[in-house]
Amino acid sequence: MGSMFRSEEMALCQLFIQPEAAYPSVAELGESGIVQFRDLNADVNAFQRKFVNEVRRCDELERKLRYIRAELLKDGVTAPDSGEPPRAPIPREIIDLEARLEKTESEVLELSHNAVNLKSNYLELTELRHVLERAEDFFSEQEGGGGGELTRALASDESAATGGVRGRLGFVAGVVPRERVPAFERMLWRISRGNVFLRRAELDQPLEDPTTGNEIFKTVFVAFFQGEQLKSRVKKVCSGFHASLYACPTSQSERQDMLKGVRTRLEDLNLVLNQTQDHRHRVLLSVSKELHPWMVMVRKMKAIYHTLNMFNMDVTKKCLIGECWAPVRDLHLVRQALEDGGRACGSSIPSFLNAIDTGELPPTFHRTNKFTYGFQNLIDSYGVASYREVNPALYTIITFPFLFATMFGDAGHGLILFLFGLAMVLKEKSIIASKSKSEIGNIFFGGRYIILLMGIFSIYTGLIYNDIFSKSINIFGSRWVINNFTIADLKTYHELMVDPKKSYEGTPYPFGMDPIWQLAEVNKIVFLNSYKMKLSIIFGVAHMMFGVCMSVVNHVHFGRPVMILLEFVPQIVFLLLLFGYLVTLMIVKWFKYAATNEEFQYTEACAPSVLITFINMMLFGKDEVLENCVSAEMFPYQSQIQLVCVVVALLCIPVLLLGKPLYVLFFGHPHATHHKSNGDINQGLELQPEMVEVTTPSAGPPQAHEEEEAFGEVMIHQAIHTIEYVLSTISHTASYLRLWALSLAHGQLSEVLWNMVLRMSFKTHVGYLGGIVVFVIFAFWASLTLAILVMMEGLSAFLHTLRLHWVEFMSKFYAGEGYAFQPFAFKSILEAEDEED
Repeated sequence: MGSMFRSEEMALCQLFIQPEAAYPSVAELGESGIVQFRDLNADVNAFQRKFVNEVRRCDELERKLRYIRAELLKDGVTAPDSGEPPRAPIPREIIDLEARLEKTESEVLELSHNAVNLKSNYLELTELRHVLERAEDFFSEQEGGGGGELTRALASDESAATGGVRGRLGFVAGVVPRERVPAFERMLWRISRGNVFLRRAELDQPLEDPTTGNEIFKTVFVAFFQGEQLKSRVKKVCSGFHASLYACPTSQSERQDMLKGVRTRLEDLNLVLNQTQDHRHRVLLSVSKELHPWMVMVRKMKAIYHTLNMFNMDVTKKCLIGECWAPVRDLHLVRQALEDGGRACGSSIPSFLNAIDTGELPPTFHRTNKFTYGFQNLIDSYGVASYREVNPALYTIITFPFLFATMFGDAGHGLILFLFGLAMVLKEKSIIASKSKSEIGNIFFGGRYIILLMGIFSIYTGLIYNDIFSKSINIFGSRWVINNFTIADLKTYHELMVDPKKSYEGTPYPFGMDPIWQLAEVNKIVFLNSYKMKLSIIFGVAHMMFGVCMSVVNHVHFGRPVMILLEFVPQIVFLLLLFGYLVTLMIVKWFKYAATNEEFQYTEACAPSVLITFINMMLFGKDEVLENCVSAEMFPYQSQIQLVCVVVALLCIPVLLLGKPLYVLFFGHPHATHHKSNGDINQGLELQPEMVEVTTPSAGPPQAHEEEEAFGEVMIHQAIHTIEYVLSTISHTASYLRLWALSLAHGQLSEVLWNMVLRMSFKTHVGYLGGIVVFVIFAFWASLTLAILVMMEGLSAFLHTLRLHWVEFMSKFYAGEGYAFQPFAFKSILEAEDEED
């Protein structure tokens, strides 16, 4: 409770560690995750720090692990999670780890090179087989057409030498990527001016890229030409389009013999490939079991050396000095981690921890659990609390779901939210273990307890409104009596008005709204508007008053008691005398005026408008007496009380405006500037557990450690603050009317969906067809309910509730000018690395 109410007390500590114990000590601190280190070498280049070579070694190990993981992914082998992450390896284990990774990388690299070479040979032979088969088809088609001109043109060189064939035709055969075929054809046409005869055929089955494993589609082509010059041009074009050329014999018998040889070699190579792939798969399976522990250990090693680079060496070069922020409650754990680190390396010289005094603003640290984590995130999204400032998250646990439920008051929709949140809560272990990458899903899961409470509160307010999927339930029996009406009359009569003078029995409905209002078509909206609008103002003023009161806690803690008199008192008086009085008028009107009141003065006809009364009060006007009424006042001496309220509220403004500046002018700055004494900590050399006396920074806010502001600056700031408070008091009160507006909109939307969608199914004929129609229309209604009323309206109510807390509530006492405590923790480092992967 203390950590949620106010941030943890922090101490700035110096660590004096022997070099041989530095690595294991920082490893122990990383496992515990309780200190935030400060960089003492901020002005030193990253390449000039002491442990830069060790960081490079870790980078090289990471490169090897990334390569191994890529090979695993290429073969579809998954690296299983080892469960409990291993601890960081000790320095003498790092050499063994490097050797194992070097050996594993070499083995996987050799297997990959062999596989690529075999697949490249297999691809070439496959392409050659397709070329020979398609070329044979081309020549067979030509000869089958009669004449055999093409075959005779492809004569041997001896025939050409003796002049048997004039101008022998040549040809090249190969394969080209399918997407480049149109451009390939155009280029051949241009460079030959139409003197190249191209035959092509697309391969039905895709081929496998030996390097990436991706599928590639190719086309076999045979280009016929005449002359050596044209042959040279054709080959250059093929090279430019990355076409693979293969030697294809001109005679049919040679092509048949060559094709048989290629098929035989393909069968042998396929057998070798299968055996190689099986061996590679077995090796990768054995490696996959150790990949995750290796990655965890390397990342921890790298984080440790990065942290050690923040340390300084003392003048004797025999001690590492570091600085860190740590919660005062956890200093014994820091000392224990230093002792464990020294014991792990066998160091005979103990490490020291020295808590030092500082004027620097400490980080803000709130301890959270899985329940409070989501609410704390809502507050931190607005701004991290200043050090030791009151934390609104503690009160947000109740006020946030309550204000949300005021706008989302439907027990049926609240039940859906509750079940959704409950499902995530019950299955949180399996969801965490799945490590989902869905950003929206992770947002919902992070706020599972918020959703759970919003559902519970929505069920409660839905029962108060007596609203369940826009319908009311009658448990206790209505307290209204409508005489001379039958069920048949109610079905045909659409303008029923509930009149309290004629129909009300005089005793209220035991819990929530009376269900009779569901039938009051004439004045239901009028009644609900008035009821919810006044409730929203009452809740809003109470919420803001609570926020103003919380500023007292900050003033007392930070040693500014005079600010209670100069700021809190005029603020709360201004708020109470104006809007607190407005709430009082509403409550008095509820209790005093009724349709059946025995005193004629306090009947419904003589009830004055609260809004008009409040406006006349602010303008010093006089309320008009209604016709046939004795007085316009709700209670005796109302006008005099209102005059006093306005005058005193106006007098609070100059007090709020000039109080602090005048105090600064005559008495100095009101902020406490003293520091708590550190005591004697063995002259800053060593701390014994039984002699520790922790120094904590000053309890004052950031301004307490800075140079005091001049009178003019204080005057300007206070003028801005006063104007903002006075104007925001009015605007913030009106802003809470969103509770009424969204509640009314949600109820009307729900009623429209019921009347225009689901109600249609009840008008269908009975029988099998009617059942099917009901089922279909119900599914449509349920889909619209989930999409519009639960998701869209729920998100809208959530955002409006968030605004009411950030602006209307927290602005009264919350500065939010701190910075978060970010401890050196292996858990958070590994989670961040996993998200990047």
